This record gives sequence, structure tokens and C-alpha cells, in this order.
Amino acid sequence: MIAATYTQGGAFRVMDVPVPEISEGEALLRVEATSICGTDMKILRAGHRKLTDGQRVVLGHEFAGVIEKSRAPNLPEGSRVGVAPNWGCGHCDACIRGMANYCADFSAFGINHDGSHAEYVRITAPAISQGNIVPLPQDTPWEITSLAEPLSCVVNAQKSLPVRAGDTVAVYGCGPMGLLHILLVAATGAREIIAIDTNEERLASAREAGATQLISGQRENVRERVKEITSGRGLDAAITAAPVPEIVQEALQLLAPFGRLCLFAGLPKDKPEVALDGNAIHYKNLYVTGTTGGCNDDYRLALKLIHSGRVPVAKVISHRFPISDLSEAYDTALSGKAMKVVILANV
Repeated sequence: MIAATYTQGGAFRVMDVPVPEISEGEALLRVEATSICGTDMKILRAGHRKLTDGQRVVLGHEFAGVIEKSRAPNLPEGSRVGVAPNWGCGHCDACIRGMANYCADFSAFGINHDGSHAEYVRITAPAISQGNIVPLPQDTPWEITSLAEPLSCVVNAQKSLPVRAGDTVAVYGCGPMGLLHILLVAATGAREIIAIDTNEERLASAREAGATQLISGQRENVRERVKEITSGRGLDAAITAAPVPEIVQEALQLLAPFGRLCLFAGLPKDKPEVALDGNAIHYKNLYVTGTTGGCNDDYRLALKLIHSGRVPVAKVISHRFPISDLSEAYDTALSGKAMKVVILANV
């Protein structure tokens, strides 16, 4: 079968690999839709700490499909399923709380187990037993279901703030994840959604996703524009969906009293420190948090939001490719000009 593979140390190849064999308690899934994530791009550029030198892995962790073969109880062949990609050790504090994405010994498809940028995926026994496999309605469109995983990360972030109806919310960064944040903020009932970016095309996409105000960091003074939009009050919440330390400092200064800030995007490894105004946090009673990934519960909620139509994630998809054009799909994602790139069994 065709697969997009990465070998720790820098080698990326689209190549033929054997269809996986399954053992007792496992299943073989035929991938119907899978999308390319920013994490896939990061792995190509710098590898991943979960991989050992020379270890090869099939990339891809955002996917849905049909159970082709099953040796697992309660997972019949022919089942249409979505897959939450992270599972944990099963016994640490994070796992006991149902938050395997914070397990120190987590595993994941497309990270240290072969993932979904292929025709088939071996679904491991721990992923099945820990509830990562979610049945889907028969009429579920595959391409939007593949975006449940990135939306689950957004659900986790906004749950931590939280975003409330009537809020004025700013989203820094209008790439695919920033757009998903805008879509979910809009579904929550925010009064104003301010999209901030230096890329004009991405700002236009933010408008399509539901942003009510656009600020170009290239052409405008962000602080002055936010002050104008909020009549001097400031933001109820801000989300940094771009890996830029300076926007964290700026977003904190733009919060109104009792405002909330979520550091959603990770910062560069060589520049992770950010100087925050402690007095602003203290005197304005601000809340600053950060999140990574999503748990199985977040994934299930993301599926409900997608299938109900409340969060129209199709607006984030810019390109669709058949699995036979896997190399072209990666070239498009690596170009930096795409939003979400989805790979389908059939187009």
C-alpha cells in the first residue's frame, strides 16, 4: 500500500509498504479520509522526541474510516469509525482523569505508531480498550470527520478559558487552527470575534469563518485597533494560535479585567520564554493558561459539533487529494499556502 513515511533523522518518503497484520484485540482500518497537520510538518523538519534514531513511522493522526478486519470484541467489521489518536499508559494521574494527551508515556498514531497517511492503519488494542474508536452515523461525510481531531484540540483550549456567549474574543493567527478557533468561538455566541494576522489572504479566510473584525498586524497598530473596537474596555478572551512570543505579551496587555488568555500554539524551542506583566495579571485578575492536544471526551464533543453542523469545518479545507496523489498533497501542505489538506480514498 502507498504511505507517507518519516525516518527519524530527516528522511521523508512516499513509498509502498506492506498492509499491516493485526493481532488479538486489534483491528485493521481502511482509511477513508485523513488530513495533514502542522505537527506532521514539524516532524518532517525536526523529528519527534518519541522516535528513536532510524525509526520509521507512517505519518498522520487525523483520520476516519471503515473497520476492514477485526480481532477485537465489540468492533465489528464494516463499522464506520472516527479515531482519537492519543492513548496513555492507563494508570497515571492524567490517564485516570481521562486526559491521556497529558500522559508522560503517551503513544499516538502518526507519532510513534504507524498512522493514517496510508491506505490502512493497524488499530492497537490499547486504543480500542481506552475508548479511542468512536462509531459514526452512516451518513457522515468522511472529509469533515477527519477534522474532528484538530477540532478536539480547539475544544480543549476553549474549555480551559472558557469562551462565553457575548464575549469579545481575539484570535491571533489565522492558519487552519486559528480558523477552527474562530468557527468554535462563533458557535459559542461571541459578540465580537477579532482575527489578527499579517497575511491578508488568511484574514479573508477568517472573515469567511465568522470573524467580525479583521486586524492586519502588517498594516495596523493592533493595540489601537482593539482599543477602538472594544471602546477602550479590552478583550474578554484571547487565543494565540501562532508560535510568536511577542503576541503573547501583546495579548495579555489587551485583556479587560477578568480577561482570559490561552497559549494554544507552542513557542519555538530556542525561544520559549515570554516576559509577562505580573502587575497586569495581579491588578486585573487575569487568567493565563495553555493547552495541548485533546482527550477522548474532547474528540467525541468535536464529532458532535461537526455532525450537528454547529461548527462547519469544511470552511477550513482548501485542498482535497486522492491517496494516489499523496506526494502532491504533501507538497501542497509544505508550500505554506494551503489551509487544511485532506487526503481521501476516493475523490
